[in-house]
Amino acid sequence: MATETAHEEQRTQAQSETTVTVRCTGHVREAVGAHELEFTFAGDRLREFLEAFFEEYDVEDMLIAETEADATAHGWAPAPENLPGTWKKNPEGEQTRTFARVAINGRFNEHYEGLETILEDGDRVALIYPFMFCC
Repeated sequence: MATETAHEEQRTQAQSETTVTVRCTGHVREAVGAHELEFTFAGDRLREFLEAFFEEYDVEDMLIAETEADATAHGWAPAPENLPGTWKKNPEGEQTRTFARVAINGRFNEHYEGLETILEDGDRVALIYPFMFCC
């Protein structure tokens, strides 16, 4: 236990700030005012990045769903009871809104460790919320 705590403290001290490349699309790009920017934040987890980014740019409501209903799209076809393959999603309150996504180096955060994913200097974080004019 003490060794794990000491290791965690060393990691925190060694990595007090992380700089990532942020790529924005759709509505997020419009709100942020740039397609791509470098962003430095305290910490090294996706959760810490998002908290710092949302303090500077008011785009949290575009990306993060507060409830399961906000994160779910309702299609016209019934979903099968047993979906093929392996399905992962973030817990309620940590999911993205319908059609919005957060990707790290080209992969959705759900395929890593969700908001606890560790980011490294130089990683690319995409904040995706496409334009939707139909509904």
